Amino acid sequence: MTRIGHGGDVYAAARELGRDLHQLLDFSASINPLGPSPAALRTMRAAEVLLSHYPDPACWALRQSLARHWHRPAEEFLVGNGSTELIHLLPRTLAIRHLLLIGPTFSEYAEAMTRAGGQVTMLMADRANGYRLRLELVLAALQKRRRPASGASPIDAVLLCNPNSPTGRACDAGAVRTLARLVARRGLWCIVDESFAEYADHASILSEPLPPRTVVLRSFTKFYGLPGLRAGYAVAKPGVIAQIATQQPPWSVNMLAQQTALAALQDARHAGRSLRFMERERARVQKALTRLPGCTVFPSAVNFLLMELPVGQKATAVVAVLRRQGLLIRDCSQVPGLNGRSVRIAVRSRADNDRLLRALSSLLCEGGA
Repeated sequence: MTRIGHGGDVYAAARELGRDLHQLLDFSASINPLGPSPAALRTMRAAEVLLSHYPDPACWALRQSLARHWHRPAEEFLVGNGSTELIHLLPRTLAIRHLLLIGPTFSEYAEAMTRAGGQVTMLMADRANGYRLRLELVLAALQKRRRPASGASPIDAVLLCNPNSPTGRACDAGAVRTLARLVARRGLWCIVDESFAEYADHASILSEPLPPRTVVLRSFTKFYGLPGLRAGYAVAKPGVIAQIATQQPPWSVNMLAQQTALAALQDARHAGRSLRFMERERARVQKALTRLPGCTVFPSAVNFLLMELPVGQKATAVVAVLRRQGLLIRDCSQVPGLNGRSVRIAVRSRADNDRLLRALSSLLCEGGA
């Protein structure tokens, strides 16, 4: 299986280009452009006194805060070393052998299944429909594959990224809950990755009790702007959480991450400011990208935009030219379900976005690729 690189590898780009890390503008990783909450930064600086102790293996304080935030029992939460650690724990812990994955989507899900020795069946959203997810097709696919072909194990889990990366589309929470309930009735697992859901409250199913056999994943990387600390969490029934926790390595989440994530979660002022900024700036950038000749920009509920370059342009070439200018965007040409002209662009600060827009305009309008 070919591994599709993540965005955000600014270190490799800095080495390759011979530049300082801070001379690069990274549009390939979709991180809150306003940065971490001021309260989170103050907490991280003050937490250095904890470096002489082992981390709290139970992440007790952060789990209590998550419980208050979501009005759920603390036993329903498991904190991980980013949501990626949890993605890789789930196939083995829940004995998932065959995953129905709704795409185009994040490559890590399929890679986690491959590493666990499992199978993946992809169900693709339709480009002609703007990559909008039609959840009724998931149930039809499950019905069709109830008796798998010889040599294939039956599907035992469905995974939905909502809002989805790299398309930016979001399903309404009511439809996702209906899907989760119907999947549970078939005795299957339903995994919902809500790593971008802070930008789309209407998409989250955490405001109500979760259906059985449902696991929700969340992250402190994207909206809270803490990718370097690695903190994420899973939400499920207490028995499921306890089952997953048995497979987690000890001291998986360091104390700087635990304490900083807790402070970030509680900073409602920064959260509100971040949402207001993104709503305005995403619309502005989307409008500007749409004006580039031949480009198609898909609707997004989050802090990035999926774009198709004009016919005749290749994502790999455009990404390479921008990279030499110190502008990193995500090449999505190898993502199953997308095409060779697909790129993903994070929404950053207004000044950063204007710099990228000027570079793209020069490149696409003057034939510089």
